Amino acid sequence: MLNYLARRLVLALITCAAISVLTFVIIRLPPGDFVDAYIANLASNGSMVSAEQAVAMRHEYGLDRPVVVQYALWMGRVVRGDFGVSMMWRRPVTEVIGDRLWLTMAISVSALFLTWTIALPIGIYSAVRQYSIGDYIATLLGFMGLAIPNFLLALILMYAGFRYLGLSVGGLFSSDYAQEAWSLAKFWDLMKHIPLPACVLALAGTAQLIRIMRANLLDELRKPYVVSARAKGLSELHVVLKYPVRAALNPFASSIAYLFPYLVSGSIIVSLVLGLPTVGPLLLQALVAQDMFLAGTIVLLLGIMTVIGTLISDLLLMWIEPRIRLRGRA
Repeated sequence: MLNYLARRLVLALITCAAISVLTFVIIRLPPGDFVDAYIANLASNGSMVSAEQAVAMRHEYGLDRPVVVQYALWMGRVVRGDFGVSMMWRRPVTEVIGDRLWLTMAISVSALFLTWTIALPIGIYSAVRQYSIGDYIATLLGFMGLAIPNFLLALILMYAGFRYLGLSVGGLFSSDYAQEAWSLAKFWDLMKHIPLPACVLALAGTAQLIRIMRANLLDELRKPYVVSARAKGLSELHVVLKYPVRAALNPFASSIAYLFPYLVSGSIIVSLVLGLPTVGPLLLQALVAQDMFLAGTIVLLLGIMTVIGTLISDLLLMWIEPRIRLRGRA
């Protein structure tokens, strides 16, 4: 176990280093740089920037240096916990991300908890009561959840809230608390606004996991060891929950690999529709403006979270599934 963990940690570090290189290369792939995008934006508004000013800006941000040197300087800062200064916001990247990262994680963790809380019992019920009325209803709702895009559901809820309830659906804070410092009242206001975006983000994931849980559990319930357990006179609840459910939980554990980066980014389109101050829209703005330090930091965080999620997922699979542990020892 320790050898496996040490080997995976070494591979994770190598993968993170490779991700940092790919991140920097991808951010630099579009033609031009931040100064070009900045000049084009000013030109669209009727303003002009002289050639001398453009050269001075490139020198200020280090864009006139070779790409290898820029990467080395950036990684030197990252290792020290300094992700550079956002060119678009003219503030340190950590300050720009700041509250947005925590708000994104709060929404995403709520959505993840809601997804698992709903999907697990419904998936078990659908498998145990196959072809029942409840199974048909769960299947119908599951297909609807997979078919309806999250942003469309957000638009429907916004319209229904405004049209029939007179509510201004969107954002994470009321207008009274949007610009206020953190306090108990502002935290409670956040808690009142989180359920709607959490439900919207959880819809597709819940529908998908219900179908996966149902299919896997149905496969397990047909295996000989379940038939033997029933023949021994064990209660149905014990027969189902003891081993088949545990074996069917593998997709839940493996889903952590892609859910971890989801905690950082959230859904960009849903965040834009609902006006959520999360990391997703910030990443879109940084990519459009070619703010390589801000965009590179967010993309790097997503890559690192994917690696961490994969590692945790593998460890959970070893704990849930004994056959994986036995193969590892072999």
